[in-house]
Amino acid sequence: MKIPEDMFYSTEHEWVRVDGDKAYIGITDYAQDHLGDIVFVEMPELDEEIGAGDQIGVIESVKAVSEMFSPVGGTIININDELESSPELLNQDPYANYIVIVAMNNPDDLKSLLTPEKYAALCEDAE
Repeated sequence: MKIPEDMFYSTEHEWVRVDGDKAYIGITDYAQDHLGDIVFVEMPELDEEIGAGDQIGVIESVKAVSEMFSPVGGTIININDELESSPELLNQDPYANYIVIVAMNNPDDLKSLLTPEKYAALCEDAE
């Protein structure tokens, strides 16, 4: 299982890569592995205002339907359109394929997220 060192992680198995005030958000390797083959990604609306913990989409796989939550609050400024026609990209490389980009309105939201080490421990405990 891959857990890149340059990201933050949520207990809901989303990752956050920060670039200035932008947060790139996707699902972790752990999440895609447990979901199985992803067949559909429901995206949020552009320019939607969201809070940390708000639902921002749904991921459907051959095994389950799973809600996706935003680890940070702000405004959705970009969605990964490629996932609408090729949701399997999340299985191929979940860290190269973000789902949304959020312009953060409260960088302190990052303080509640997990470091790579703490996220690895969370995943090990879940097994």
